[in-house]
Amino acid sequence: MCKLIMNEIISRNPLSNNNSLIHYFLQDINSNMRIAVIGQSLFGQEVYKELRKDGHTIVGVFTIPDKDGKADPLAVEAERDNVAVFKFPRWRLKGQALPEVVAQYKATGAELNVLPFCSQFIPMEVIDHPQHGSIIYHPSLLPRHRGASAINWTLIHGDKKGGFTVFWADDGLDTGPILLQRECDVEANDTVSTIYKRFLFPEGVKGTVDAVRLIAEGKAPRITQPTEGATYECIQKKDNSQIDWNQPAEAVHNWIRGNDKVPGAWATVDGQRVTFFGSSLVASGALPKGQPLEIEGASRPGIVTKAGLMLFGNDGKALLVKNLQMAEGKMIPAGQYFSSGSSAAVELTVEERAFAVWQSILTNVAEIQDSTDFFKSGAASMDVVRLVEEVKLRAAGCHLQNEDVYMNTSFQEFIQMCVRKLRGEDGEEELQVDYVEKEVNNMTVRMPHQLFINGEFVDAEGGKTYKTINPTDGTAICEVSLAQVGDVDRAVAAAKEAFEEGEWGRMNPRDRGRLLYRLADLMEQHQEELATIETMDSGAVYTLALKTHVGMSIQTFRYFAGWCDKIHGSTIPINQARPNRNLTFTKKEPIGVCGIVIPWNYPLMMLAWKTAACLAAGNTVVLKPAQVTPLTAVKFAELAAMAGIPKGVINILPGSGSVVGQRLSDHPDVRKLGFTGSTEIGKHIMKSCAVSNVKKVSLELGGKSPLIIFSDCDMDKAVRSGMSSVFFNKGENCIAAGRLFVEDTIHDAFVARVLVEMKKMKVGDPMDRSTDHGPQNHRAHLEKLLEFCRTGVKEGASLLRGGQQVDRPGFFFEPTLFTDVQDHMYIAVEESFGPVMIVSSFKGGDVDEVLRRANATEYGLASGVFTRDISKALYVSEKLNAGTVFVNTYNKTDVAAPFGGFKQSGFGKDLGQDALNEYLKTKAVTIEY
Repeated sequence: MCKLIMNEIISRNPLSNNNSLIHYFLQDINSNMRIAVIGQSLFGQEVYKELRKDGHTIVGVFTIPDKDGKADPLAVEAERDNVAVFKFPRWRLKGQALPEVVAQYKATGAELNVLPFCSQFIPMEVIDHPQHGSIIYHPSLLPRHRGASAINWTLIHGDKKGGFTVFWADDGLDTGPILLQRECDVEANDTVSTIYKRFLFPEGVKGTVDAVRLIAEGKAPRITQPTEGATYECIQKKDNSQIDWNQPAEAVHNWIRGNDKVPGAWATVDGQRVTFFGSSLVASGALPKGQPLEIEGASRPGIVTKAGLMLFGNDGKALLVKNLQMAEGKMIPAGQYFSSGSSAAVELTVEERAFAVWQSILTNVAEIQDSTDFFKSGAASMDVVRLVEEVKLRAAGCHLQNEDVYMNTSFQEFIQMCVRKLRGEDGEEELQVDYVEKEVNNMTVRMPHQLFINGEFVDAEGGKTYKTINPTDGTAICEVSLAQVGDVDRAVAAAKEAFEEGEWGRMNPRDRGRLLYRLADLMEQHQEELATIETMDSGAVYTLALKTHVGMSIQTFRYFAGWCDKIHGSTIPINQARPNRNLTFTKKEPIGVCGIVIPWNYPLMMLAWKTAACLAAGNTVVLKPAQVTPLTAVKFAELAAMAGIPKGVINILPGSGSVVGQRLSDHPDVRKLGFTGSTEIGKHIMKSCAVSNVKKVSLELGGKSPLIIFSDCDMDKAVRSGMSSVFFNKGENCIAAGRLFVEDTIHDAFVARVLVEMKKMKVGDPMDRSTDHGPQNHRAHLEKLLEFCRTGVKEGASLLRGGQQVDRPGFFFEPTLFTDVQDHMYIAVEESFGPVMIVSSFKGGDVDEVLRRANATEYGLASGVFTRDISKALYVSEKLNAGTVFVNTYNKTDVAAPFGGFKQSGFGKDLGQDALNEYLKTKAVTIEY
């Protein structure tokens, strides 16, 4: 009636100024159609909901009858909205449409039929009746894979592209004209479930609604399906899903994943039918240890390993199957095939009991299946509590937490999680660690020494190793696995899977923070062991290692754990395009797989500074510790596993920068790289990251930090802090004061005081609690310091103390003092990264001149000033071109304060809230309503 009135107004007033508004109103009316939804399942439910949101009128929902008194999800949703629901058991009888059924359908007055997922045969009297006909969603790129098992055959054929089609229904089998198609990449280890969840379900719902929108706008195409490339395959059933072993491994893998979970690919093993699930291709390499398993028809026996059952194609290549279903229905981990039957029986019991709980809660779901999603089926937060408590009561020993449900939302995931927990209580094999044990520092330290990839300690490709050296005496501590390119690829793949498919990506941020707090607690429990390992591997004085190397690492993880649930975007007011209104907001999202490359001066602390922020933001990590100091990083990996950090989230790869660092820079699946090290290497990394895939990069590079000491300073404080600014951590400190500018009137007095303090410094065993100064980190660095000092003497600087290697085993270097250093000298320009104090004087009162000299460097990491004059302090701190300025103190970093440099000292921040932004991406969303 409204449309008739508007048309009458236009016809009588053809020149009216209001006609444009009336046309707009009519267009809005015409775009909202009367739709009949014919189908079932959660997919049909989501399409129904989105069509209503789009403003369409659903005149009727036609779905399957209730099963065991429970309605289909589509029916439940429609009945909740008081939409007419029809549950015809059939539409036809003996090939003829049932008149009473067709009459009830026609009475709805539908202008379009939408069939999102329909298992019933709908007669042409219904298909052709509406003004706009009928459209159907089909989960393949037609004309390929017509028929009911389209997703299965997409995988079985090894298609590199998958997708869906929305087509106009005709009297053929999936042969009608194409309205809309959307495609996606099929990943190597996709199953029916993963590709459906990742693309076919969410994008299929959107695509179906978009197709309706095109019809409403009069823009919907009708593209005749080509005959070339058309295929029709049979429905996959158990009887025709037996594995043919006379084909390559990839084809066997495709067959198994194409039949996973329904109907399940099977073979005969020990005289019974065994069904295989969870297949993945295996990279070529040495075969794992395991027990052979004869499989009927296979070219060679399988191998039952800890990770699963390894199978082989006729080309000798391998695949790995994670789960097996026995003939009587029991599902077991493939790696436990030869175990006693008790563990397999546990799973069946848990499944039966959990099934009953799910049924009692999800009363609107006709049948609980593997893919049934707890929350998409209508469950709420109180149902989570009920589920957890009831399963605890029915399956003693299954100690669930609420977050376990949120991280395992489908029935299959939930069951697998419950079984894992039960097997853990019954003595499931824990993290396997091959320790190197040493009696040192009045304790036994246990040091892992392998790579850590996907939650396991593993040898490097080819079994390659190297020796890590104790700088105190120059002896080898142990052999450490030396990562190769293939190891990097495996670690990145594990991190990518953990981010995209694993529980880490689905985890509530608050639960993520809880895990990081737990990790910090474990680090604190092991702090003496960590500090001892750090001292052995890096030469840090034990007391400093305990307080700073380890202590600040613990603080860093606790600080960023608290940020996990406080990362969010904001709303933004934008100009409104009348008569519509708009809402614009931003979202802060994790980047994905992040590569982190850290230096050798603070091995654990540099790991913490970058990794804690990275994990708090929700990313996954592949980290390369410095080759000369890998041991606290791999010990950290063990603690991360103990804390419950999911597999694949943290991966640690000791190795060389030219191999591991370069591959991380080049890898297309690494989306962010954080690096701390030299400016030269930083430039190379930045170039590689740009050329590969334009990775986001943050760099903390070299420094030559100036410290200006004015005559009005507190001399005692200036001497103490001046000593600390240079000699802290043996001078192996990125923000060390590389050059001191001392006002001429106090220069001599300052130098004299420093010499007195230097003579008090004890150089010796870093485990000794009275030692002030331990060995330099490694031999090459010691040689560099010796050459640095020889250059200073050669250029005419005055060497007042030190400059020589200490006459004892190990890499000990004397704390050193140079004066009379001129601006052009090598030691005035270049960073020593060692315990070398370089003092120059400046004329009193000439503040701007000393600032010019202090800023005359390509570096800008840190700086400092000592003065009692607050105006002078503020002026100097403003003019110093460095990322950090210390006033009347030095080295006072804190986890809450951002840290990073300017100029060729790099860009990006560690620590503080700013560090989170290095590992986040900002997405802007605008909604018109």
